[in-house]
Amino acid sequence: MESVRPDPTFHPSPALAMQAEPERITYTALLSPDRSRPDALAVVDVDEASPTYGTVLNRVDLPNRGDELHHFGWNACSSALSPLSCNAFLQRRYLLVPGMRTSRMYVFDTQPDPKAPRLVKTVEPDEIRRKTGYSRPHTVHCGPEGIYVSTLGGGGTDGTEGPPGIFLMDCQSFEVLGRWEIDRGPQELHYDFWWNLPRDYMVSSEWALPPQFENGLVAEDLLANKYGHRLHFWALRDRRHVQTIDLGANHQMALEIRPAHDPSRDYGFVGVVVDTTNLEASIWTWWRENGTFHARKTATVPPEPADAARLPGLLKGFGAVPPLISDIDLSMDDRFLYVACWGTGELRQYDVSDPFKPTLSGSVRVGGIAAHAPHPGGRPFGGGPQMTEISRDGRRVFFTNSLYSSWDSQFYPDGIPGVQAMCRIDPKGGMELDSKFCVEFGKDYGAHQVRLQGGDCSTDSFCYPSA
Repeated sequence: MESVRPDPTFHPSPALAMQAEPERITYTALLSPDRSRPDALAVVDVDEASPTYGTVLNRVDLPNRGDELHHFGWNACSSALSPLSCNAFLQRRYLLVPGMRTSRMYVFDTQPDPKAPRLVKTVEPDEIRRKTGYSRPHTVHCGPEGIYVSTLGGGGTDGTEGPPGIFLMDCQSFEVLGRWEIDRGPQELHYDFWWNLPRDYMVSSEWALPPQFENGLVAEDLLANKYGHRLHFWALRDRRHVQTIDLGANHQMALEIRPAHDPSRDYGFVGVVVDTTNLEASIWTWWRENGTFHARKTATVPPEPADAARLPGLLKGFGAVPPLISDIDLSMDDRFLYVACWGTGELRQYDVSDPFKPTLSGSVRVGGIAAHAPHPGGRPFGGGPQMTEISRDGRRVFFTNSLYSSWDSQFYPDGIPGVQAMCRIDPKGGMELDSKFCVEFGKDYGAHQVRLQGGDCSTDSFCYPSA
């Protein structure tokens, strides 16, 4: 009898993941900005030996309109190798794709042909609301015992009846199991989450409730510091809130959570979109010491002065472009942190070998609210670097340019035709935009998150330290 072995794309440690073969395709979420057509999942060829390199191989249109595809993830990943897991023989096979605006969840099967994913199940919003009381599913993480999905809304039509949170899905049947939290504590807003599996804790962040983002940024709420600005820490197996850190009400919108990949390292990073006192953006390092969590600001990105005539109405009175950090991502070896400044059109690389002293080690510019810098290949580039994804070996960083349809139109009123670009990384530090890789999805689609075949630096969590 043939022995049963774990999926070869599951890796015990980050160092072993870095030695895996390079990705050959990516999956990219496409959205219809005006909701006139269905959103879609695109398959992009990133195999440099392929004659179709840098082109769209396939596009799977969804059966409904208005879903607003945003973040998505796998049914299973390296976390399945946890000693606490009974699912080590799962496959990284299915992509769970939430419709953030409709609260619908789609399940795509990437087998038998990874280049031709098939929609095999749709979880309707009524099931999610009925079993969890939540709406607006957002971030998907594969855990040892199932699929975790964060939400941005509670119950009711506008998502404000009760706080948002996290729910679990079965990783084989894709049945919604119910809320994850047993003791929520003071958590009332939600955005991202991630964990350290062996150390048994979770970290979560805050954005806003649906009325504060679905129809665009509410300037009055921002200036009144009513968006999220806290980190929450949880006992993972107990599903219990243990600590809150308030970053300060002026630090509005604490978004992406990126813990160190090596589970022996008790720290991580979070990006803050804007400081309402000076328009700067910031990176914070959080860590645990003697059982208590701490956080401090370790890097800032200043706003850039600009002629009011080049600014959208929302920013004319400021005479400057805020960086608007919309995503951060950490390389598999925990050395480089990539920071997407969607407002100024800059993608920054920080050396975070010392997580408390990030050092700027590289920068590229494309797009931007005022600059409108073209791609080095000569093509126009709307928006700015937004969702980023790092290859396992750390040599390539892919990124797209759409944030959220209603926010896109506020900050980039000329529109943001979807694009996927890529930077090549010097292992010693530094990066440059690849002038030949620029995948255009057309004016009818915005482009959001990218997932790499075989896993990437924001899907997998590891149970064993690197040697």
